[in-house]
Amino acid sequence: HSINMSHKSCYTNPGTGGKRPRNDKGNKVTVVLGAQWGDEGKGKVVDLLATESDIICRCQGGNNAGHTVVVDGKEYDFHLLPSGIINSKAVSVIGNGVVIHLPGLLEEAEKNEKKGWKIQISMLMFDFHQAVDGLQEVQRQAQDGINIGTTKKGIGPTYSSKASRTGLRICDLLDDFKDFSTRFKNLAQQYQAMFPTLVVDVDGQLNKLKEYAERIRPMVRDGVYFMYDAINGPPKKILVEGANAALLDIDFGTYPFVTSSNCTVGGVCTGLGIPPLNIGDVYGVVKAYTTRVGIGAFPTEQLNEVGELLQTRGHEVGVTTGRKRRCGWLDLVILRYANMINGFTAFALTKLDILDVMDEIKVGVSYKLKGKKIPYFPANMDVLQKVEVEYEKLPGWKSDTSACRKWEDLPGKAQNYIRFVENHVGVPIKWVGVGKARESMIQMF
Repeated sequence: HSINMSHKSCYTNPGTGGKRPRNDKGNKVTVVLGAQWGDEGKGKVVDLLATESDIICRCQGGNNAGHTVVVDGKEYDFHLLPSGIINSKAVSVIGNGVVIHLPGLLEEAEKNEKKGWKIQISMLMFDFHQAVDGLQEVQRQAQDGINIGTTKKGIGPTYSSKASRTGLRICDLLDDFKDFSTRFKNLAQQYQAMFPTLVVDVDGQLNKLKEYAERIRPMVRDGVYFMYDAINGPPKKILVEGANAALLDIDFGTYPFVTSSNCTVGGVCTGLGIPPLNIGDVYGVVKAYTTRVGIGAFPTEQLNEVGELLQTRGHEVGVTTGRKRRCGWLDLVILRYANMINGFTAFALTKLDILDVMDEIKVGVSYKLKGKKIPYFPANMDVLQKVEVEYEKLPGWKSDTSACRKWEDLPGKAQNYIRFVENHVGVPIKWVGVGKARESMIQMF
């Protein structure tokens, strides 16, 4: 028996010119993602957009994230809760792609005294995951003489449990606690077999988890159904906040010095159950220079007075770890690479005011390897360590921009810097940040 594949009416809609109709109805989701190595100021951009949002979501990562928001002179630090939770009118959602340490989540919720958030069926992180994270770092240092520089918050071990299908989810915790307890004990024993020095108070932890289960039970919803209703119901503004950033993505980042989740746009779909057709604007957040925390290649890093100036003026200290951030010039190769993956609608350029005192500002525009320009971002970290950065030099504006609130207020040389970035990356800049507060964001269009 044969099938006549030439009869196309079974596969196409004649009324669409031979193309299959797209099911792209429903509310579009606005996404905010980091475009460098994190710490770009995503929380501030999310907070700005959250004031007009109905639903605000976190889609991946865990409490290794640290997002600082300043509203009405008060500073908030968020780790698991979406930064936009300050908007009490919106519903905040923690998606299935997020790994949750329940004690940390409940402490953060109490600290911020905000309600109305919903948890999807997320992977649970336990205290022993955090202990294992530290033990693994010690082990790497002993074996290889170098570690990854993790936050030791248990992110990697928790995602490893997920990938090995031994992890436990919130839906497991809220179901049969006897079955959950058995699986918890098995998981703890697996880690104790791998790390003989690991001590786990199994009974003590289970007692706490039973208490946590009742506290979070009223907050838990099935994420797929919740997001489907949100997208296909009455008009709503839905905002998604990514943690970490493009160069820390488990697949596309500077591996192995990366996080354990997809912090590029694909992680929004898998971390919340959102169809790609419902992804709307994707905003990339970019610092006016480059920073990174921990170990790994950093082509434009400045181990000199420039790096020290950026670190000091920018108060570049990790929100979660307290570690000083490494600092360097803006790298446009990274931004072009991040845009290839994410397809940014526009950029938010933050911390422009940190450059106010510079006589001259350099921007990395391309890489050379063995004297020859390379048209790609190297996947291999040994190769990335060896690249030579080609810089363009731009004159500094040598004036205070922190009081600027409109494009016209910015010095001409600061405007030139912004246009230079736009033209070289091919992405428009929609916002420019010149200070910590919400009102310090200049909207360009």
